[in-house]
This record gives sequence, structure tokens and C-alpha cells, in this order.
Amino acid sequence: MPAAALKPTSTSARGPVPTQSTAKRSVQLDLPYEPLMKRPLPAGLPRDWYVTHNRRLKAMRLAIALLDSGVYLPDQARDATIRSTAATIGVHPPSATTCRMVRALMRYSR
Repeated sequence: MPAAALKPTSTSARGPVPTQSTAKRSVQLDLPYEPLMKRPLPAGLPRDWYVTHNRRLKAMRLAIALLDSGVYLPDQARDATIRSTAATIGVHPPSATTCRMVRALMRYSR
């Protein structure tokens, strides 16, 4: 028998930690958060590359915030839901293109 099977875990005595889907009350977002140290972007690329890069970063932030708030399916993430989440986490309201990108990230993250 493996040693790990004999060792009791601390979470089994108390049960699993509640998540957004199992908690009796909604689990709050971890606000405020400390962003990572920013590095300068590479110079000399076309402007379209920078626009797309920043759009992807914003879409990832919004997708993570939506998942933390209990929106797991792209069909649940309407433009209004994504924009209200953006206001909650303190970023500018996303465009329709960014909202589509958020839904695409949620769709293909499995």
C-alpha cells in the first residue's frame, strides 16, 4: 500500500473548501490585487500587434474574473455581463471584439 494512502489529509476531516458553486453565499473576488511587475513591450513591431496584444491581456483578465464570479459557459457571458465585470475589476468597458475574444477563451479553455 502506498504511503500516501495511509496518511490522513487535513481537508478530509473538515470537508472541501467551498467554491462559488458550492458556497451558501457568493464567494467574493480577491480585490484589491497586486498586479505583476510590467516589462516593456518589444519595440519596432506594427501597431496592430500592440493593439492585439493588449486586447488579449484584457480578455484574459475578464475571462478569469468571470470564472471567479461563477460564469463558466460562453453562453452565460453576454456583452452586458462582461462589461459589468470589467467595471467590477476596474478596467475600461471592452469592445464587442474583446467580448467575443472573452467568450472564445472560455470556449476553448477545456
